[in-house]
Amino acid sequence: MSSQDSSPARWYFGWNIVAAATVLTALTVGLRLGLGPLFLPMAEDLGFSRSLLSSIVAVGMLCYGAAMPLAGWLVARRGTRFVLLAGTVLLVASTLWAVNTRTPLGLLLSFGILMSVGAGFTSPVALTPVISRWFNRRRGMALFFLSTGSMAGIAIMTPALGMALQHLSWQATLLGFAALFTVITVPTALWVIRDEAPADGDAPLPGSPIRAANPVAPAGQHYTVLQAMRTGTFLKITLGLFACGFSMNLLGTHGMPMLMDHGFDATTSAFGIGLIGLVAIPSTMVLGRLADRLPRRKLLAAIYCVRGVGFFALLLAGNTLELYGTSVIGGIAWAGSIALSSAILADMFGVRLVGVLYGWAYLGHQVGAMISAWLGGWGYEHFGTHWIAFGLSGALLMVAAGVALLLPGRRPPALPTPQAAG
Repeated sequence: MSSQDSSPARWYFGWNIVAAATVLTALTVGLRLGLGPLFLPMAEDLGFSRSLLSSIVAVGMLCYGAAMPLAGWLVARRGTRFVLLAGTVLLVASTLWAVNTRTPLGLLLSFGILMSVGAGFTSPVALTPVISRWFNRRRGMALFFLSTGSMAGIAIMTPALGMALQHLSWQATLLGFAALFTVITVPTALWVIRDEAPADGDAPLPGSPIRAANPVAPAGQHYTVLQAMRTGTFLKITLGLFACGFSMNLLGTHGMPMLMDHGFDATTSAFGIGLIGLVAIPSTMVLGRLADRLPRRKLLAAIYCVRGVGFFALLLAGNTLELYGTSVIGGIAWAGSIALSSAILADMFGVRLVGVLYGWAYLGHQVGAMISAWLGGWGYEHFGTHWIAFGLSGALLMVAAGVALLLPGRRPPALPTPQAAG
């Protein structure tokens, strides 16, 4: 199998897994970060204030993140297929519950908690380990393509949900999503996802040139999860993902209401947000190739910096041309922070730990998402401005850019002393 898969004359099956994982990510992330069109219809239909619904979404973001270390742990013990199917069952059950409840507690338990756990089980965290196993030489590119799914989710789901809501209730829209998700996820889990990768992954044939600026570090077999989590590298990655989660969820949940409050109509607002993800799709193709040729930390810093400037520009956009121009520029650097972060973790600590470590680091991402989901609604209701949340997001991203530059190169950080092992 290995010789056939690595032969240049044959299609490498790992790319089938990447393609399938990209589609699943588009659906999962598109739902979690594309709530903008659903936000106001749900609040109006249920009679909830923005603060109340924001708080429910915020709890959901935290549960989404909390499910990810569990997803990484289950992938290592039960396999990717089991986790994807379990997540699908949870997501469908939670959708049926959510569309039949009218109380804050019912929506919190169904839409906020249970659906978030299901989405966490089908998130990129559950798919990163299998892709990391199938790819060595082109790991950065493969994980970037996985990020393309996130961008496609924003680009497609936001306008799609907006159009669906023009003809359907929010309940019918959610049910349609759950049906589509099931039709795609179940066959993918059963017939495409394979945890057993060739021993040499996508290594080239003997004598082929290897052109990569980030060769994979030796597997961190001497690290435990706790040892890795105590390192500065892990903490810096987590801090950057906190800023990433804060900004991405703020835009997905409150970006459309913010633009409508600034005078843009619903269609223009939805397209402005979706355009960011649309531009990010081809951008990830380019960034993915650069990820295996340029130092990952510098590329990560550039992405955070451009994204931070984009948030300030989005707040200042006064007409359609300025909005769409900001969306195009921001979309160029919108993707890649999650892919680069997971690739750096795999480079530093090896494939063996990447699933669990990525899950815990992504929890930081969702803590940021939780705070921004709440702050976006609370800040506007109490101060009448979106500068509180969106301005803070821009500032956090600029800090994350500086922190990313402090990440080490490809070598693992110093191993903690034996007494610190746990």
